[in-house]
Amino acid sequence: MSAEPLVEQGEDRSRYAGVLRFYHLAKHAEWQVRDVPWGDLPPVPEGKGSPERKARRRDIWRSVVMQQLQADIIACEMAAQLLNAAPDPEARLYYSTMVQDESRHTEAWLKLIGEVGGEGERDPHLDKLGKMFLEADSLEEKVFLMQVFFERLIIPRFRLIARSSRGTILEDICNRLAIDDGIHHGSGMAYERILLEHATPGVKAQLIAAANRMLPEFAKHALWRPKAREFIGSLMEARDRERLELELNHGVRLAKSLGLDVSEVALPF
Repeated sequence: MSAEPLVEQGEDRSRYAGVLRFYHLAKHAEWQVRDVPWGDLPPVPEGKGSPERKARRRDIWRSVVMQQLQADIIACEMAAQLLNAAPDPEARLYYSTMVQDESRHTEAWLKLIGEVGGEGERDPHLDKLGKMFLEADSLEEKVFLMQVFFERLIIPRFRLIARSSRGTILEDICNRLAIDDGIHHGSGMAYERILLEHATPGVKAQLIAAANRMLPEFAKHALWRPKAREFIGSLMEARDRERLELELNHGVRLAKSLGLDVSEVALPF
């Protein structure tokens, strides 16, 4: 699904200024894994109590890191697809930074999970979402699912994890990723507006159908808990559902702002 750049000499490219702005923002916000204060802060919250209690607590945090690692490995593949698929040089320039971001995120998570016991249980719903994104038929659908929806819906989670892990490497990484993913989402919104300017009703209907496939799986992903967090998850389920409802409603408003008729989108709650 790759596309060659289609730019004619002297062509007015001003409509792509928004996309190009996010390229410059990404370069300004760029960081390296070596910038993370490894060794100066604990990897995750350590807690108090017996060795057994500390071990259980570390397992909980290891499962959090594992879920983020899993997501960013998928994001690496997706960013590479977007780079190959985009026909516009401004978008390709931006996606070159997104590929680097997702690779850097994966490197950081791999290093962190190595410090807290290694990889653990995978989120099956996240794997299904990744398959959905990677197998999407059109560039419009890929940008819509990955950047317009998923990148935006995941940012509050980074902020929540950061608030719960003050003074740790985990907090530092989550704060960095919240900034990066905010840029990913903003660039996706800017590019999707351009892609949809002359989109056919069929393409727009395809995006609504994609949203209806994605949202139930995203809800399952947001509410899923590995065995290490099952007990905590049951205690927080009502609050998690409330937060999820707010996030999904915001996602629908974003779709509407792109000129999509979201009246047929069925929210999974």
